[in-house]
Amino acid sequence: MTALRLLLDQMIDSDVAAHLRAAGHDICTVDELGMARANDAEILEVAIQQRRVLVTLDDDFGDWAVLPLANHPGVIRVKTDPTTTEMIESVFFPFLRIHGDRELSNRLVIVSSRGVRWIQTGAERPTDTE
Repeated sequence: MTALRLLLDQMIDSDVAAHLRAAGHDICTVDELGMARANDAEILEVAIQQRRVLVTLDDDFGDWAVLPLANHPGVIRVKTDPTTTEMIESVFFPFLRIHGDRELSNRLVIVSSRGVRWIQTGAERPTDTE
């Protein structure tokens, strides 16, 4: 497993952050940055500035009209129901074991119990692959 630099959105709880740190990842949370009330564009900008992959539960990151993505280290949207620590970790941690930061650059990745959806973003038009 490659250790990643991750920025966790406010919806990801502290237990998930602690478990990611224990697994060797470099974790920063929006709460730690005092950005709990920041909007999505501000959070993405910090992820870009700090060269961190953004991890979120927020489906607005998949809506190109709301937040167009261009030139970023990567965005991972974890999609679970319910959004408990156990459910998030059950789909997200196996994904992290096999994917590195180079694969994530300029991509929106939607990770769920049904699989992984990769969407190329950035300067090119978005393309969707399973």
